[in-house]
Amino acid sequence: MLRTVITGTGSFIPENIVSNDDFIKNTFYGEDGNIIEAPSHEIIKKFEDITGISERRYVSEELMASDLGYIAAKKAIEDANMDPETLDQIIVAHNYGDVAYHSVQTDAVPALASRIKQKLGIVNPSCIAYDILFGCPGWLQGVIHSDAFFKAGIAKKILVIGAEALSRVIDPYDRDSMIFSDGAGATVLEYVETHSDSGVIASAVQSHCVQEANYINFGESYRPESDPNIRYIKMKGRKVYEYAIKNVPLAMKYCVEKSEVDVRAIKKIFIHQANEKMDEGIIKMFYRLYGIKDIPHHIMPMNIHKYGNSSVATIPTLFDYVKHGWMDDHELKEGDIIMFASVGAGMNINAAIYRM
Repeated sequence: MLRTVITGTGSFIPENIVSNDDFIKNTFYGEDGNIIEAPSHEIIKKFEDITGISERRYVSEELMASDLGYIAAKKAIEDANMDPETLDQIIVAHNYGDVAYHSVQTDAVPALASRIKQKLGIVNPSCIAYDILFGCPGWLQGVIHSDAFFKAGIAKKILVIGAEALSRVIDPYDRDSMIFSDGAGATVLEYVETHSDSGVIASAVQSHCVQEANYINFGESYRPESDPNIRYIKMKGRKVYEYAIKNVPLAMKYCVEKSEVDVRAIKKIFIHQANEKMDEGIIKMFYRLYGIKDIPHHIMPMNIHKYGNSSVATIPTLFDYVKHGWMDDHELKEGDIIMFASVGAGMNINAAIYRM
């Protein structure tokens, strides 16, 4: 049986560690433009209790998102032991393109995929390089696109990358800025004959774009004295939380139903590392849809505590770490059934069932 199989993974996590204590001197403003009067250490403590984030990684001054994506891609290609000239497509998911240090101007022309193809030195003109914008679910959407292209006979090998340097577009006066981080993850996907039924089994995608479209957007700094012409990543945290808790479990269940897999057979759920409490709530609601109260032990790997929310990079970096045995208490074996699930700006949701 021909299936879409992940044959190589790679990731890049920047070395620069930014702890919560590094935000102590920040003055935070609310969406209404007024200073949040609570002491910074109380704001930060509450933030950590909710999100689970104690530190995050920021990219060094000389690097941008396409550089992170290139490093992760090179590792994935090496892991797959393949000739990059045989790639049919390079799909890069991101949100803000390349943003130079001390700038908030996004740069996505040429596409990040084109830049990464250039850095990889791929000459083959039939290797098509392009970007997708789908919010935080972007990397997984690239995987879903690849599966469709394979089944349509358009391609046989695709490199999917999620790369982001959110530290370049955060508002230092917005407490939500502490959520975001930088990183990149990459996967090589191939359409191959498999005798063990490994590969993508099913997927599901949803978009809610009426009231929900602007829950995450680009907006002015919350500090009234700031330049109104400069934009930063903005998020209506409560709206995003309520939306995700309500809709993501339903989309995950729909994906499971399409796969005809028993939910109890799922060994791991790789969910977008957005917010610890939110992710735990999504998993709890997902199993509740099946009348299951006791969530399986170690079902959900998490690295948000040390790496923060790197948007499109969270799932592929997390998967790469678990796949290579770099996370305690988590491992993957041949035949294991796993689920990927994500939610983000748009608002968009996607999920996929995959057999190792």
